[in-house]
Amino acid sequence: MYDKVSKFFETEYPLNQHGIDELLSLFKKKYLKKGEILLKAKTTEKELRFLNSGIVREFYATPEKETNINFYTKPQFISDLFSFNNNSSTNKNQEALSDIELLTIEKEPFTKLLEKYECGKSFIDLSFQRLLKQKELFEYNRITKSADELYQELFIYKTHWLEKIPQYHIASYLNITPETLSRIRKRIS
Repeated sequence: MYDKVSKFFETEYPLNQHGIDELLSLFKKKYLKKGEILLKAKTTEKELRFLNSGIVREFYATPEKETNINFYTKPQFISDLFSFNNNSSTNKNQEALSDIELLTIEKEPFTKLLEKYECGKSFIDLSFQRLLKQKELFEYNRITKSADELYQELFIYKTHWLEKIPQYHIASYLNITPETLSRIRKRIS
């Protein structure tokens, strides 16, 4: 049950075995059904969520439309770390696109554990560096590349998205209509 999150911490962050064992004991398993909401805009992250299995979409929503900004298909943390770390309201929403299994940990015990093992600062710093790099690349690509180029990048680097995620969600991520996506797919195939 804890294999994936344990491997994540062993390879990514400097917790010793006692720290990893203590951390794993704090996680709780949660199951959500397809269509359930994990995170709602205008709320504050109170827990860290590690996606053990399943597919989650992350999106912004206005009264007029929803725009997908990310999909999670592999074991990883999926919480809004900015909201979690700063006790601030999030602008993001997250929805289960399949039945999912999560491991969750509340903020207070997680923070105390990281302080105890003196790796809290590195966890937060490294996590933010990755998020900022990902966000910058996402924004740069959205502005400088055509929909065809963006789709080709998905085709090369994120084929698992194209296999597992409904096309209308991919179209939203690319900020195009499903019909335009269909034309692009025909041209590229």
